[in-house]
Amino acid sequence: MQDFRALPSVDQFLQGQAGQALVARHGRAAVIAGLRARLDAARQAIHEGADGAALAQGIKAALAEDLARSATSGLRPVLNLTGTVLHTNLGRALLAEAAIKAARAAMANPLALEFDLDGGGRGQRDDHLRGLLRELTGAEDATIVNNNAAAVLIALNTLAEGREAVVSRGELIEIGGAFRMPDIMARAGAKLVEVGTTNRTHPRDYQSAITPETGVILKVHPSNYRIEGFTAEVPASALAPIAQAAGAALVNDLGSGSLVDLSAYGLRREPTVAEAVAEGADIVTFSGDKLLGGPQAGFIVGRRELIAQINRNPLKRALRLDKIRIAALEATLRLYRDPDRLAERLPTLRDLARPQAQIAAQAAGLAPQVAAALAPLGFHAAPCDCASQIGSGALPTDTIPSAGLRLTGKGGDAPDRLSARLRALPVPVIGHIRDGALVLDLRCLHDDAALLDALAAL
Repeated sequence: MQDFRALPSVDQFLQGQAGQALVARHGRAAVIAGLRARLDAARQAIHEGADGAALAQGIKAALAEDLARSATSGLRPVLNLTGTVLHTNLGRALLAEAAIKAARAAMANPLALEFDLDGGGRGQRDDHLRGLLRELTGAEDATIVNNNAAAVLIALNTLAEGREAVVSRGELIEIGGAFRMPDIMARAGAKLVEVGTTNRTHPRDYQSAITPETGVILKVHPSNYRIEGFTAEVPASALAPIAQAAGAALVNDLGSGSLVDLSAYGLRREPTVAEAVAEGADIVTFSGDKLLGGPQAGFIVGRRELIAQINRNPLKRALRLDKIRIAALEATLRLYRDPDRLAERLPTLRDLARPQAQIAAQAAGLAPQVAAALAPLGFHAAPCDCASQIGSGALPTDTIPSAGLRLTGKGGDAPDRLSARLRALPVPVIGHIRDGALVLDLRCLHDDAALLDALAAL
């Protein structure tokens, strides 16, 4: 017999202690919607022969689980043990404490975003960052948009709309999320003129391509790849006089961009933004949330008159930053005024600069405790050497010696099974699979208790 009478009515459930507790936590509308969905599923199951009384007993727990799951944000903090410091899918740079404090103050209070406190009239939001960027890069002027792709887009749209933009074939990059330089140039209204070959481009290639319609010579940093072997490229310093002679603007897109010499932190040296400016580029674009270590932003620095043109572009308002990111960026840029303590205060440089010996000692100390947490699941943990990478297109072929934990179990699918279990934790633990094991690179782990507490939920 199909016993539907065992199922509670909506009103009956809401009047009970369990229903009232769920309403207090999740709200009446959410509880009613969830309960109706569970009751519909239970009625269908009874039609198919299930025990109505048993289903009725499980509705409370099932509904509570449904509501708890729907109330959990998908933007959950995770432990980044992938070995990629600036992991695009995990939000890239962690902000410095000074930037977090500034962002919190901006969220909680009115502030003089576009208000001139001296004159009492309207101000410009970019003014909070313009002086710092000029100081740190040596550029005549600066402006800011919401990411580096936007910076390239608005620069090209301003300086080369309806005109030609000359770029080496070896620099027509594609990065994550289907960002392709030719597509951006087309959206900007620039006419793409390719020069050279994939692996070799010479000054004469640019000179031969220049016409009265040339508006921009574009130099693009190969963000996520390296061409090696029989190669040649024209440095920005050699492109600057070519662009100047043609009356065209040299736009140098650095991609990640760095304000400091990375070799001081044991990394391969990359040209700094200040060096790109000094080499003669009219416009330099770079990111805020990669090597710079701030929130997502796109910086445009360069000649004063060109920055003024970019600021008059109607796209500028569509691409502008909000008060929270401006506040965080200002605090981040101020840290660069004290380079001696930068690695202590900026999480990106702190993580990149950690010596392998320190991380290896951490792995050795954690291994027995992690092994004990995983033993009931049939997995083992042991210290191992591994290699970290910067990520987000910065120094794409370079790795940094690191250390971590190698987690193994029985069966060829053991790494995938364990990876799924760790991703399902209340605080997900994200590693990477390599050589039949799940590896947890500890470069970005500064609190051992955070990992042990996360694993305790297993």
